[in-house]
Amino acid sequence: MPIVRSPSDSTTEWEIARVMDTELTQEKALGTIEARAPRRPQDALLCNMELPLRGMFYPLGYPVEIVTNDAAVLEGANYSFGHIRSSRSSAILQVRIGVSHEGGPDCPPEPTRRAYNHLFSLVADVNNQALLDLSTYTNFTWLTRAAAHNRTYLRYNFLEKVVYLLLGASVVTDLHAACVSKKGKGILLCGDSGAGKSTLAYACARAGWTYTSDDTSYLINDSAPPRVIGHSHRARFRPSAKSLFPELEHRSLTPRLEGKPSLEVPISDLPVSSTATEATVDSIVYLHRFPSAETNLVRLPKGTATQRACRELYSAGDVRAKHESILEVLSDIPTYELQYCDLTQGEQALSLLVRSE
Repeated sequence: MPIVRSPSDSTTEWEIARVMDTELTQEKALGTIEARAPRRPQDALLCNMELPLRGMFYPLGYPVEIVTNDAAVLEGANYSFGHIRSSRSSAILQVRIGVSHEGGPDCPPEPTRRAYNHLFSLVADVNNQALLDLSTYTNFTWLTRAAAHNRTYLRYNFLEKVVYLLLGASVVTDLHAACVSKKGKGILLCGDSGAGKSTLAYACARAGWTYTSDDTSYLINDSAPPRVIGHSHRARFRPSAKSLFPELEHRSLTPRLEGKPSLEVPISDLPVSSTATEATVDSIVYLHRFPSAETNLVRLPKGTATQRACRELYSAGDVRAKHESILEVLSDIPTYELQYCDLTQGEQALSLLVRSE
């Protein structure tokens, strides 16, 4: 079963534990399928891969156990999730990732995503794919060594995608929004791609706001009043942000899912004095940035945030229906449109909003 035990049975730090012979080598683990003799017809399905390595991680604070046969997978998971310790009570989700010798030395292409009701797939090629049942949380990912040992490819295209799909089907609802807070009041910054969510959130953080997330926030499903979780340990920017913030000038680009290059920077390397993994949602602001804009904050009709958030959902079937119901909680939150062109003026308008609420 994908849910294996209660959080009280888990450790508080990530660990790699062998569940078979402690002397089992990495080469033997990877060669389990190939070494069996005689080969059975079902071996071609890779349905019985032995996964002797496991690690416990806490993405968004929720317990997730990753089971695999390649230490590179756990190293990638530690890079993505190792900064977080357990903080929430929840049944443990299990992610199973098998690595085989099949396939060549080249890294595969980005996976294609497909969904039907509660079924979801990520398929890069015949040897690199993931299947998930979002109703039972059953899942398996098959990868080649070339994919598993390319940390950037592994994290962005499979590892983080699978983990956040499972969390999104069980305990949180994704929002395409940044989040910052001032004087204990949290503001979601929403808008189309390119509206400036990440840059305005960072500009606020540089000005003393508490930083929670750049362009993705996760609404806690059972929270009242509404609260979101964010990746407060890092910031991601478009390459154009180099011209706005001198401290980014010498940062190298990181390829991301869907071919979008970005700058990924640990928040500890930036001039940000306050961060929080969680924030209340006291206001929602949709950003409309254009060159000739005069800074203006306009109140939007009740229910606007729920309607727009529902349109942006990346889920289907029963999972989508669940998310749409949860997003109703945003209907009563004061919602605005901020027209702006300058980051400083945008931050000042948000400060006035905090004082007026």
